[in-house]
Amino acid sequence: MADAHQRRFDAVLVWKIDRFGRSLKHLVISLAELGALGVAFISFRDNLDLSTPSGRLMFQIIGAMAEFERALIQERVRAGLRNAQAKGKMLGRPRVVVDASKIAAMRGHGLSWAQIQAELRVSKGTAQRAFASIPKKVLLPVSAKD
Repeated sequence: MADAHQRRFDAVLVWKIDRFGRSLKHLVISLAELGALGVAFISFRDNLDLSTPSGRLMFQIIGAMAEFERALIQERVRAGLRNAQAKGKMLGRPRVVVDASKIAAMRGHGLSWAQIQAELRVSKGTAQRAFASIPKKVLLPVSAKD
């Protein structure tokens, strides 16, 4: 859109109109902005000419159908995920098992997070979460307990 404002091109060519925007509202706003800038919009697969009233009507219909189709796909994916969870399927990445006491000992010896993650081959976030899960009274120095 920044290039359109600078008049770097005269037309926008898209394969299909539903690939241009995320929602019907986004499409309408973007196309209105392009029209105000004098930039033509061409949808190759839909064969649309948005300079005519019938072309604008077809754009509205196709855009609404594309948004509806995306919403249906989202709904199906969510239903599939709920169904998988109900059947006990574990979703997402597998959990990494980390020895939190080993991380605490390494931190106690003055190792940095970068050194710990390199040695244990885990991410910094994983190491820090494991370290944070240790009860604080376990981490107190020996002299502080007396």
